[in-house]
Amino acid sequence: MTAEPIVSVRGARRRYGDFEAVRGVDLDVHRGELVALLGTNGAGKTSLVELAEGLAPADAGEVRVLGRDPYLERHLVVPRVGIMLQEAGFSSDLTTAETVGMWAGTLSRPRPTAEVLAAVGLAHRADVRVGSLSGGERRRLDLALAILGDPEVLFLDEPTTGLDPESRQATWRLVRGLLADGVTVLLTTHYLEEAEALADRIAIMQAGRIVREGTVAEVTAAEPARIEFAPRDAAGRPVALAPADLPPLAGAAGAASVERGRVRVRTERLQDDLETVLAWARGRGLRLHELEARSASLEQAFLALADGALAGDAADHQEVTA
Repeated sequence: MTAEPIVSVRGARRRYGDFEAVRGVDLDVHRGELVALLGTNGAGKTSLVELAEGLAPADAGEVRVLGRDPYLERHLVVPRVGIMLQEAGFSSDLTTAETVGMWAGTLSRPRPTAEVLAAVGLAHRADVRVGSLSGGERRRLDLALAILGDPEVLFLDEPTTGLDPESRQATWRLVRGLLADGVTVLLTTHYLEEAEALADRIAIMQAGRIVREGTVAEVTAAEPARIEFAPRDAAGRPVALAPADLPPLAGAAGAASVERGRVRVRTERLQDDLETVLAWARGRGLRLHELEARSASLEQAFLALADGALAGDAADHQEVTA
């Protein structure tokens, strides 16, 4: 029997006046799982996460965190969760260690300040005033406060914005360690590679709804794979080809193009069509320079959904103005 989800959202709606930011969303996050919530600006990600954090009540539907209503029973939920907002307000006059110590005073069982600062790579900045920290260092301080109470559930809203690549990798290692310890994480991010690196499941939002959900493989499965190459003759000279010159491909009818001498094929049957292309090239004595064959990426799936949404908005606008 599947365990009850740690975060459970059922038919959640949230309005701002006449605007509905969250429109009947269902979402589960189980213990030790990281779900990444993706979407363009205005898709409703932050509004949905704020419902789960208990920062606002749902206008309809049900939200549960650790089996409780995070808004009405906030006093029971807050001690067991950590929240990293997009931007937190710090006193610029306090040092890094003083800031963590002050926040620790609000918690029943805080982790040692030195331990938490070491975990986020700020031990060497403990005595530096917050006003002197860089933007990336302040972001790491946000994370330190989020994990200070040793939470069972962690909400991360754009956690690595402003971090350099090394600090981003360090944050990923920290999050993976928390997951291994059974912490449940709901993450919002604009870095698709971050979602691919960390997430057990992806949920993509558009216009207040989740439009695609699943593992990275499941989310990208709806998009075609790609084969790309630059044809060369035996002497290494470029060969001019048109899409019609390619052999019949099982999963790529009408999905081939040639741009600046590079052939691009979109296919639903990557292995079959790659074998066909290789055999065709051997038969014609061609070399496939810079050959690439890869499944669809999360970026490709995300952009396809975004383009579809824009096309739908344009069609709706034409209907209204016609």
